[in-house]
Amino acid sequence: MKVLVVEDNADLARNIQEYLLHEGYVCEWSPTFEKSQEKLISFHYDCIVLDIMLPDGNGLDLLNFIKAEKIKSNVLIISAKNSLDDKIHGLDLGADDYLTKPFHLSELNARLKAIYRRNALEGDHTVSYNEIVLNTTSMEASVNDVLLDLTKKEFDLLLYFLINKNRILTRQSLAEHLWGDYTDNLSNFDFVYQHVKNLRKKISAANGKDYIGTVYGIGYKFDTNIT
Repeated sequence: MKVLVVEDNADLARNIQEYLLHEGYVCEWSPTFEKSQEKLISFHYDCIVLDIMLPDGNGLDLLNFIKAEKIKSNVLIISAKNSLDDKIHGLDLGADDYLTKPFHLSELNARLKAIYRRNALEGDHTVSYNEIVLNTTSMEASVNDVLLDLTKKEFDLLLYFLINKNRILTRQSLAEHLWGDYTDNLSNFDFVYQHVKNLRKKISAANGKDYIGTVYGIGYKFDTNIT
């Protein structure tokens, strides 16, 4: 899962980022309203952890921006304010959940997983297509009941393909989803090719069909028309 933390408190943001990175997320941080807008226009995030009080604006205004621009990201509001009005207002604007500071990072993690499971995975722990089955809780993938020996990035890559079946995914979008800000200064995305190649090889070794096709000059597509 790729997460953007919008929080002006550097210590809290760093703690959240380090914890989520340790849990296997791709996690980026933005301390201001303006920088957050720039990131949301340029990149896709599965979930946004959004503080209400920002030094140059209001988090609820950023939530309005997200909805107005039809940005398809889930939103978890965090705020020191425990006012019922703030909570209701945020949820009315389209936020998926609300967490009051201070909170345990383990609870934040659980809320993010629940939001992602509810919205992207239709409430289930497993994602499957024909002979391919992924368990997002145990982080295990199997093909024809054969457990695959996947790296964390390969598992995330396969999950991303399954969630986006029949969509053309550019090499850049795959890189950004799996590595986030670390791809900003790269001259090419050849490493994506290597990860896709390894994933296809492991699926094939378990007698799985080669659903992941190359769209030359663009990227890849998980093609459900493969028979």
